[in-house]
Amino acid sequence: MTNNAPLFNQGSDIAILKGDYTDVFSLLGMHKAPNGKSLIVRCFIKGAVSVEVIAIKDGKKVAELSQVDEQGLFAGVMGRRVRPFLYSLKVTYPLSVETIIDPYQFESLLDADDVYLFAEGKQQASYQFLGANWKQVNKVDGVLFCVWAPNAQRVSVVGDFNHWDPRQHVMRFHPSNGIWEIFLPNAKAGDFYKFYIVNQYGESIEKSDPYAKAMEAAPGNSSIVPANSQYQWKDSKWLTKRANTQLHQAPMSTYEVHLASWKRKGEWGESYLSYDALISELIPYIVEMGFTHLQLMPICEYPFDGSWGYQPVGLYAATYRFGDPDGLKAFVDACHKHQIAVLLDWVPAHFPKDPHGLSKFDGSCLYEHEDPRQGEHPDWDTLIFNYGRGEVQSFLLSNACYWLSEFHFDGLRLDAVSSMLYLDYSRQSGQWLPNEYGGRENIKAIEFLKLLNERIYASFAGATMIAEESTAWPGVTNSTEKGGLGFGFKWNMGWMNDSLRYLARDPIYRSHHHHEMTFALVYAYTEQFILSISHDEVVHGKGSVLHKIPGDDWQKFATLRAYIGMMWGQPGKKLLFMGTEFGQRDEWNHNQSLDWHLLQFAPHQGIQDWVKALNGLYISHPCLYELDHQSTGFQWLDCDNSQDSVFSFIRYAQSSDDALIFIINMTPQVHHHFRIGLPTPNHYEELLNSDASQFGGSDVINQTVINDEVPWQGMEQSGLITVPPLGCVVLAASQLVTNNEA
Repeated sequence: MTNNAPLFNQGSDIAILKGDYTDVFSLLGMHKAPNGKSLIVRCFIKGAVSVEVIAIKDGKKVAELSQVDEQGLFAGVMGRRVRPFLYSLKVTYPLSVETIIDPYQFESLLDADDVYLFAEGKQQASYQFLGANWKQVNKVDGVLFCVWAPNAQRVSVVGDFNHWDPRQHVMRFHPSNGIWEIFLPNAKAGDFYKFYIVNQYGESIEKSDPYAKAMEAAPGNSSIVPANSQYQWKDSKWLTKRANTQLHQAPMSTYEVHLASWKRKGEWGESYLSYDALISELIPYIVEMGFTHLQLMPICEYPFDGSWGYQPVGLYAATYRFGDPDGLKAFVDACHKHQIAVLLDWVPAHFPKDPHGLSKFDGSCLYEHEDPRQGEHPDWDTLIFNYGRGEVQSFLLSNACYWLSEFHFDGLRLDAVSSMLYLDYSRQSGQWLPNEYGGRENIKAIEFLKLLNERIYASFAGATMIAEESTAWPGVTNSTEKGGLGFGFKWNMGWMNDSLRYLARDPIYRSHHHHEMTFALVYAYTEQFILSISHDEVVHGKGSVLHKIPGDDWQKFATLRAYIGMMWGQPGKKLLFMGTEFGQRDEWNHNQSLDWHLLQFAPHQGIQDWVKALNGLYISHPCLYELDHQSTGFQWLDCDNSQDSVFSFIRYAQSSDDALIFIINMTPQVHHHFRIGLPTPNHYEELLNSDASQFGGSDVINQTVINDEVPWQGMEQSGLITVPPLGCVVLAASQLVTNNEA
């Protein structure tokens, strides 16, 4: 030890070298000397031979620090200077010389109001100060690292910028809010980093940044300092249009996509498409098919491919698999240019136990409940967020806002909402704790969902929130003012389960299960529903939708066309998982591309053309979407013809002159001279027929349907048609067809 040791308090130099000194900002950096007549600079730079202090203002050398310890501890007095000044350190190593700006000279950059809202659970932009954020302080650019770890003894940021030495950059602790921070001017975009945490038991752990905006692939799983990029958005017209659209009265035909398996490249399909490739291939496909919305399965960083993104570790990091964050922004921007809304599948219901993730983040159960009866999910072996903790609420609320604000997503689909609502979800007696009133409702999660929906709708005009909720929870899409959860839409899981069960039955037996295709209309207006055939229905041994259908190939394809036709005709917005639109045969495999080669075969091309035609019909006829939420928009002509397994109904628009009639036959029997009620005294034309040869059918079609003024099915007039086998027919008044053509 040199004669400069008195510059340190007794034992503080040893504590610094061991990494045991917690209040490091009170020691390192620039401080007034005890006599108040000079300044002292102390630093710890591993491997340094000599250190000089340089005034940034004029670039002049102020002092050369004395080496206190060979491991890299230096200190020195700044002579007659008594006012702190901005400085850099010129560091000489055995083989190089570097200039660094000492991070310990900067005051805290945290804003009191931001931190207060964070603790209250009302902060919706915590990603702007927590994590790694570019800042400029006194004209010095750098990265502010912040992490919430209230029960840690000590936290350091380690990374490429300090050779992963936890002694180098011990962070400043704020006991009042549990946040640790440090501003590093020498950090660079692309640097890998983690937080080195010493927990309350003295054990050291390395954790990825919960707010990391980019992450390294497994097994490294490091967080990455993001680029200091200012993406220039070009979608202002789209956002204005979105804000002025009443989505419940607008068309919504959604194509659900898993980006990692929609299409791949490489000789063996081993490579993902980049965002640039997706812009040139996926977007034109969606436009051609006529879908209005694209829903992406989760793209928050997930180490395990087999989770499909539903076990995210980096909720703020867009996965590395398809490109960088600016690439994702360009993709969303391009979708908006082509009038495609983009929805993101979001997972706030649980998180995985990966050791580098949120699990026991600072050595304590910080993000999750400590009691496994509240904190562990038995189905997925994951952890459940502690929705009653303000900082956790802010973490999730900010994350939802992050994707809509920074990436311009048009809405979020929340996964597994049912598991959030019930304390006993998937649990046996004794495996759960009741709420304070003795009930099974998760009151804190419900309060969070209400807050989340209120904030999103207030902050992002025209955006929408969608719930995957599989129970009969009342008022999922009611406003919070009326006691609801405040979602915009809910997936109709009951319709999906019933209709797919019916679809899998042999046509001989369908007459005995007719209600499975009609029951959904009993409750169709209790919520704002989306009819969804999602990824969950084509995995885990369930087979593809085409595979579920009995019979030979002709029957399979005809039945699928008829089924999708009925789906497009019924009240409710639409969602179809990729591959279903062309009759994918095999069960979905997340590790390979869809079987696009099937489109060389006519039956598959026919399914694709049918979906394209349905989307065209859907978009051009307000009766198919304007009154989804009102009973006046739908009328059964016959819901009781179980003997023939034929369904017939009318869709109405707000305008009385726009109405379409749907007739669906779910058996191979052709019905000649089949009488159908007609709502107006017009002749009717066949707009679409799934049995037309262009769609791969047997061409049992109709031309003009003559109105013969015979009362039928509650109508004052009717007409005779031929109902094709396993077919869907759509009729419109001749006058409406002529007007549309004009």
